[in-house]
Amino acid sequence: MRSSNGARLRIAAAALVVLAFAPPLRAQTPRGASLSLEEALRRAEDASETVDVARAGVTRARGQVLQARSARLPQVSGSLSYSRTLASQFAGFGGPPAAGDTAGGGGGTGGPPPGCPATPPGAPYQPNPALPLQERVDSLEQALRCRQPGNPFAGLSRAGFGSENTWNYGLSASYSAFNGGSVAARNRIADAARRVAEVTFSTQRAQLALDVTQAYFDAGLSNQLVDIAEATLAQAETTLRQTQLARQVGNQPEFDLLRAQVSRDNLRPVLIQRRAERDLAFLRLKQLLDLPADEPLTLTTPLNDERPVPVGRFASNQGALGDTSTALRAPVRQAAEAVRVQEAERRIARAAALPNVALSFTYGRVAFPESLVPALDEFRTNASVAAGLSVPIFTGGRLRGERLVAEANLAEAQAQFRQAREAASLDTRTALEQLDAARAAWQASSGTVEQARRAYSIAEIRYREGISTQIEVADSRILLQQAEANRAQAARDLAVARVRIALLPDLPLQGAGQGGQQRQAPPQQRQQAPPQQQQPQQGANQPQSAFTGGGQ
Repeated sequence: MRSSNGARLRIAAAALVVLAFAPPLRAQTPRGASLSLEEALRRAEDASETVDVARAGVTRARGQVLQARSARLPQVSGSLSYSRTLASQFAGFGGPPAAGDTAGGGGGTGGPPPGCPATPPGAPYQPNPALPLQERVDSLEQALRCRQPGNPFAGLSRAGFGSENTWNYGLSASYSAFNGGSVAARNRIADAARRVAEVTFSTQRAQLALDVTQAYFDAGLSNQLVDIAEATLAQAETTLRQTQLARQVGNQPEFDLLRAQVSRDNLRPVLIQRRAERDLAFLRLKQLLDLPADEPLTLTTPLNDERPVPVGRFASNQGALGDTSTALRAPVRQAAEAVRVQEAERRIARAAALPNVALSFTYGRVAFPESLVPALDEFRTNASVAAGLSVPIFTGGRLRGERLVAEANLAEAQAQFRQAREAASLDTRTALEQLDAARAAWQASSGTVEQARRAYSIAEIRYREGISTQIEVADSRILLQQAEANRAQAARDLAVARVRIALLPDLPLQGAGQGGQQRQAPPQQRQQAPPQQQQPQQGANQPQSAFTGGGQ
């Protein structure tokens, strides 16, 4: 018995010498830019196109609210115009003007006709009451002949007919005095659309925060799984070298050597798979953060960090952060706004059968100068006030059809609201159950790690006392590392569940569309415990886990 223990001690000492001079087998993760979870959340919001689209939707909805409110107020507009007449149909009325006629809208440039006083063409006629009646009649005929010597329509130019230059400026106003409540209904629709856009924006931000948190912790967990796979492979290499030395001195059978070789070879493809899954997890995180795919990252927020994740700024209502009330859920709020929209649409459909009263007012100033620029006293005033009433008399059933459509849309929106409320209640309970399960798994993993550490300590003592082998020590260390990985998995699940509860009022329902689908952990994070933990305990001198557990 002593010789057997002495041989084992010599083999162990030789293995330690080999390990001391052997090159390290674990590939170190390339270090790059340090990134904490808080920095990742800030960078993701700045780089997210989905959030930008939702923000643009809020701006668009606010503009639609302003458009709808404008219908409540009078609409006032101003105008200024100038026109130049190149040819007029009134130019030939009454034949060509006589020489010297300047009142005919384009006459000659000479003096007054023979026998006419040298007075301006537009001077008013002033009869002399002291003259006899016949002379006053003759003076009146002379005045008419002098004012319009050859064209009886020459005065039309002062009214704008055939004028070469026309200036016009003025104001116009209109107001809907009665519309059956359709304007108020459209304002309610615009307000509801704005609130829906704001809920959508907060939903996209909350979903982004949850996605980044999941991707961040998934990347950190995949890093630890790679470390576990590398450590397991290193332990298998150690076991193989010990077995080879024991085989050379004749203390181990060929079966143990083959078992160690198969165990080592089975771990290599597992390590390759873990590294590929780690690269994919980091690529997913870089995609959310809009970082180059080849840029190395170093994650600084540990998985077992019990500090609350800073997601409060991603919630639309800080007072409702983490509130699990069904009425505060984003899908329920959106469904409630949809009901309000359909109620307003029904009001619009009913208002279409009522009379509409509209008022309008116009005020303008117009001038027809002979020169390009008119004088102020050449402008004349146009002003009018109008009122209009329109009543639908016969529409062929169109109005009744619109009311039926509005009633059906309202009933559908109300049913969808009840459906969304029931689904939100179930989703809230599911999220709370996931949090409780994650917290229980976290607490259970804490005990498992303590047990694995105790087992590893006992294995070291047994090895020093010569009643165990180095292989048992290696297996105990693998179990300890796997227990730590399970605890890291539990920490990841607990952190994600806490973030989901914190953002629950703004998150979509799980499984409701692409943005609200429940995110599952990567395949490597759902692995079971290695077969060593599921097999019955073997003897100290014949450990079997080095062979059967190599695949995990």
